[in-house]
Amino acid sequence: MDLDVFVSAHRPEWDRLDVLLGRRGRLTGAEADELVALYQRTATHLSLIRSSAPDPQLTGRLTQLVARARSAVTGTRRASWRDVTRFLGRSFPAAVYRSRHWWVPTAFLSVAVAVLLGWWIGTHPEVQSSIAAPSRLRELTRPGGDYETYYSSHPAASFAAQVWTNNAQAAAVCLVLGIFLGLPVLWILFQNMLNLGVGLGLMSSVGRLDTFLGLVLPHGLLELTAVFVAAGTGLRLGWTLIDPGPRTRRTALAEEGRVAIGMAMGLALVLLVSGAIEGFVTPSGLPTWARIGAGIAVELAFLAYVWGLGGRAARAGETGDLEAAERSSAPRVA
Repeated sequence: MDLDVFVSAHRPEWDRLDVLLGRRGRLTGAEADELVALYQRTATHLSLIRSSAPDPQLTGRLTQLVARARSAVTGTRRASWRDVTRFLGRSFPAAVYRSRHWWVPTAFLSVAVAVLLGWWIGTHPEVQSSIAAPSRLRELTRPGGDYETYYSSHPAASFAAQVWTNNAQAAAVCLVLGIFLGLPVLWILFQNMLNLGVGLGLMSSVGRLDTFLGLVLPHGLLELTAVFVAAGTGLRLGWTLIDPGPRTRRTALAEEGRVAIGMAMGLALVLLVSGAIEGFVTPSGLPTWARIGAGIAVELAFLAYVWGLGGRAARAGETGDLEAAERSSAPRVA
């Protein structure tokens, strides 16, 4: 394609579109129809220039022109309570439900690894001595030691905020780094399970496993579930790069990437709940059975939310992706 000839032939249309955009709100019916037609033609011109004769300056001008025209034609969309309701009632739970074949096995395997590590550490004194000096281990595991005071060492509100920030970052990292074939996700999972296994092993070695579980389970059930969902989704995103299925690799990654971003926002809310439990319930004076019962109740509520609302929405065709009108794809005009 001869770019100079192409520009000479179509520049009047682009200039006319620019003029019409400058008169938004004062257009006649015929001019509004003309604006729509010119918008479609200019979008096609932009696509042709990008694929055949890319010119940075011209591409930049037309991209800006098409964006302004799209805004004029479709209107500026504002977030509303309808969006929040759709996200929490359909998109997010459906996305979590659809990825269950990834995060549920991830959860079982990860917990099994943590239990095995805990058994190995708890039954091998030489492994314990490699973790820390005996005096330090006694300080960690004694009644009133570091494992117990960790949850009450800071004001509940600030501690909950700190926990939420750290966990939300870990979940986001799992979702984002899944694109690298899932390897960073596996490393993050192992680090989390190693920390859990060390606690299990050290506390069980001094006969205080019940105390450790009483401290971890109230918030840990929901917290770890969120981490497993993030990890499973990250692994799924990495697998999409290998096997996109019937979609093109670019389309598959775009779709799954948008879903992952939405899940990151939803999991941040889930982790906010677990952070509040860790900050206010775990260090409280409630009996152990009450604290663990609260953690189990919240976990069951989340699973019912995913399998109930999410399962129904997924069966109705919800994928967790943006609505078609919200996706940033240029229109295809014949």
